[in-house]
Amino acid sequence: MDLQGKRIAVLVADLYQEMEVWYPLLRFREDGAETLAVGAEAGMTYASKKGYPVVADQSISKVSARDFDCVVIPGGWAPDMLRQDERMLDFVREMDKSGKIVAAICHAGWVLCSAGILRGRKATCFRAIKDDVIHAGARYLDEEVVVDGNLITSRVPTDLPAFCREIIKSLKTRAVAPSAARA
Repeated sequence: MDLQGKRIAVLVADLYQEMEVWYPLLRFREDGAETLAVGAEAGMTYASKKGYPVVADQSISKVSARDFDCVVIPGGWAPDMLRQDERMLDFVREMDKSGKIVAAICHAGWVLCSAGILRGRKATCFRAIKDDVIHAGARYLDEEVVVDGNLITSRVPTDLPAFCREIIKSLKTRAVAPSAARA
């Protein structure tokens, strides 16, 4: 229970990559973190690229960076939907500005580009969006996981063990986010 007291938001939208939602969601819960699927609407079911469902625990309109220690942005085609929702981008920006962990894998780099948080940072992503990440100002590295301060990025589902390991390592060195629910 190394992550007891930590709160993690996993952003969800239709056409997400199955492993990139479920692996972190279950892995962090297993380690004691309160891990919530956050979508446009609480209680809504979002289908993966292959139709596998995930139900949003919380609505993006009801969350705040002050209540979370980390946000995980999965890949698939969901990031294209997520980046069109200004509330999602504001949450990611707020997490980054607060120095909270912002973790993105695969096509989730699109959300980082649209949030405008890559300039001058090191990052990786799925090779198909490498140019987008570079044009957003990042120094692209083709590595399984890249850590630049509070930003943690990975390329593909097979990078998930390294991705989650770095998130856990970072969470262990940070104080628990204050929360109205915990106060």
